[in-house]
Amino acid sequence: MKIFRLIVYCILVVCLCYFTYSLAAGYQRNETRSQVSFVIWVIDTIDLFIHEVGHPLFSIFGKFIGLLGGSMFQVIIPITTAIVFARSSLHSLPFTLYWTGQSIVNVSIYIGDAPYQRLHLISRHAIHDWHWLLNNTGTMEYAEDIAMIVNITGLLTCCIGISVGFYFITRDSIRMFSPE
Repeated sequence: MKIFRLIVYCILVVCLCYFTYSLAAGYQRNETRSQVSFVIWVIDTIDLFIHEVGHPLFSIFGKFIGLLGGSMFQVIIPITTAIVFARSSLHSLPFTLYWTGQSIVNVSIYIGDAPYQRLHLISRHAIHDWHWLLNNTGTMEYAEDIAMIVNITGLLTCCIGISVGFYFITRDSIRMFSPE
């Protein structure tokens, strides 16, 4: 049974490699984002709901934090999930860190779109959070630079999660097959 669990875990970590490649390649461009895997689409949808909950949750601190709160909450929830699950099993880290990284990459796409406002928002009358935030702080000309830094942070987070997964695969394989 242990071998079966190790094989399944290995397959799942390899899938994270593919999903991270998809985030780094096709997900970056508006015209190819719709072609990403079903798994990334599901995570994106979950991220959207979390993002939207963040707005009213943080709006008690004013409009600026309320608009920023969507993106903050979208990243806070996966980080919290990583911490909570890691307390019971470190083997969950590749998956929760992947979700955290994917959420960060998703936010970077939103930031990078701020000067152009080409993304489809949830309603025609919705405010583009990052357009408003960057415009009101006088940093709109840095939108692409900020987006790139946030994007790299997200992809590195995914890669760290994958590395942790391969560490556990290697460690558990050595333990399983080494003579005692």
